[in-house]
Amino acid sequence: MIDRYLTPEMKALWSEASKYRAWLRVELAAMQAQAAHGEVPTEAFDVLTARAAADPLDEAFAERVAEIEAVTRHDIVAFTRALTERYGEEARFIHHGLTSTDVVDTAQNLLLDEALTVILADAAKLREVCRVQAVAYKYTPTVGRTHGIHAEPMTFGLKFLNWMATLDRDAERLSAARERVHVVMLSGSVGTYAHVSPEIEEAVAAAWGWTAAPITNQTLARDRHAEVLSALAIFGTTLERIAVEIRHLQRSEVREAMEPFGKGQTGSSSMPHKKNPILTENVTGFARLLRGFLTTGLENVALWHERDISHSSAERVILPDATAAASYAARRLTGVLRDLVVFPERMLKNMNDLGGLVFSQRVLHALIDEKGMSREAAYELVQRNALHSWETGEGLRDLLKADAANPLNDAELDAAFDLAFYLRHVDHMYGRFGL
Repeated sequence: MIDRYLTPEMKALWSEASKYRAWLRVELAAMQAQAAHGEVPTEAFDVLTARAAADPLDEAFAERVAEIEAVTRHDIVAFTRALTERYGEEARFIHHGLTSTDVVDTAQNLLLDEALTVILADAAKLREVCRVQAVAYKYTPTVGRTHGIHAEPMTFGLKFLNWMATLDRDAERLSAARERVHVVMLSGSVGTYAHVSPEIEEAVAAAWGWTAAPITNQTLARDRHAEVLSALAIFGTTLERIAVEIRHLQRSEVREAMEPFGKGQTGSSSMPHKKNPILTENVTGFARLLRGFLTTGLENVALWHERDISHSSAERVILPDATAAASYAARRLTGVLRDLVVFPERMLKNMNDLGGLVFSQRVLHALIDEKGMSREAAYELVQRNALHSWETGEGLRDLLKADAANPLNDAELDAAFDLAFYLRHVDHMYGRFGL
């Protein structure tokens, strides 16, 4: 991910030095278990642990690995050689019985665990902003739209309540995906444990509170990573759903809500009046990226025989970029919703601009329930007047009152056009969320 779209946490997490620290954590965890089983010297493990604590792997180490890899054309070989240079001859006991993928895949799970933890925290903050705004606009009337057309009255707060519910499901999916990568694989070449015993893998997993991969070949099965990318892609659709709503509400013809517009901000290089929804458009773009990353993740599942590395180059891009994109987009949208500019008066004006057409269903039911009309006759009466209202701009209530076929009196028409009717179950819906 380019620096423009990197959060500080993701930039640090997916750096080369961070990757090598994760690799070393796996190597030392395996070495500790092997020392406990008498397979490598305990003294060597103690020395390496002390040196690693006193001299953590940094960017200079990453540069040295790159220099060695330019010759070896193998990243793990370059890594282990650089470790020997840095920490001394005790490092010869590093990587004992392991194969490259043991280290790379298990360490990658460590990084994914951290990345998903960050994203879950970002999602929780976004949910909290939705909760605050749901409460703030709990009783603020607005028009609900279906197919982009005025439908019936609702409250603006219900939009936020809907987003809260979706974010709850996103959190469940992201947590499940994180759990799916809480596995350790230390099974050696082609997964047979020929050079490293299963007890080593199980000991490391137990120490971390994870599980040992039940069966592998020489890689962790990539359906685990596809599940992570799927959860991120679905999370992206939630972000996009919210973003698209804000973009629609900010249109000049609607103007019911808009992104914050900072002092000194400009919307166009040529049109000084412009206030464009650039933040939410940006979020929409990230959602597209997240769906694309999933496509690549699904294609990574099928590998040749016990392993190939066709997935490796793709994962070096898609896993850091997908997690970084999700975190960045969530934070950007959180800021938009927190500082959203809302125009309740415009909501009422828009709702009333169609002359009461949004109350047509209430009139329909009054004719059926209170006057005993057939549904077909009642529908024809209301639709005929509603279409005339569309064409002329005359109020639906006035047209119905003047229609000789309408049996509803003034009081009954007033009740049918009462906005409060549509808000009477708001408290019940909020109660489902403890609000």
